[in-house]
Amino acid sequence: MSDETDVEPRDSYIDVPVKHPLQHCWTLWYHQNDKNVAWEMSQREIASFQTVEDFWMLYNHIKPASELKHGSDYAVFRKGIRPMWEDPANRNGGRWLINLDRKQRSGELDRYWLDIMLYLVGEEFEMSKEICGAVVNSRYRGDKIAVWTTDASNSEAVLGIGRKLRDRLHIPLRNLLGYQVHRDVMDRSGSGLKYTYIM
Repeated sequence: MSDETDVEPRDSYIDVPVKHPLQHCWTLWYHQNDKNVAWEMSQREIASFQTVEDFWMLYNHIKPASELKHGSDYAVFRKGIRPMWEDPANRNGGRWLINLDRKQRSGELDRYWLDIMLYLVGEEFEMSKEICGAVVNSRYRGDKIAVWTTDASNSEAVLGIGRKLRDRLHIPLRNLLGYQVHRDVMDRSGSGLKYTYIM
């Protein structure tokens, strides 16, 4: 009886899929406006992902931003950071805000939102550690996309992120890209709120 066998070693014929890890774990949140529920309670944590493949699997199984009901939001934040001003990681920060009119919903909204998510999870900003996450708001009068930073006083990082956003997303000049400090937004409401920086 021979010791030789026609069966190849187990590892040579099992194709184990290899996933590509991200530098950080991220969480997708969903919010639907409900006046009968406290705002914090209406934030739903959908899923977290830490690989490229898991990001695409999640993205391909949710509605695009342009199909969200008015009053609804998606948010993608580093795991452990809630998409709200009160979270310790956001408290001293701010947000770069892109305002889109209703005509841009069918084209630019989904492209901008996907590109921003890819820049976030791919850590493509030079000051990536300064970014907490991003939010897209579906509203009847016009949609908004915001990139949240952790420290509004770090002007070098804030301005660098703003320049990168306008440049990489090819945002037309008709769309204002403005930076708001969360503390200012909490203290004031309405159209009188000014931007700290404008790109």
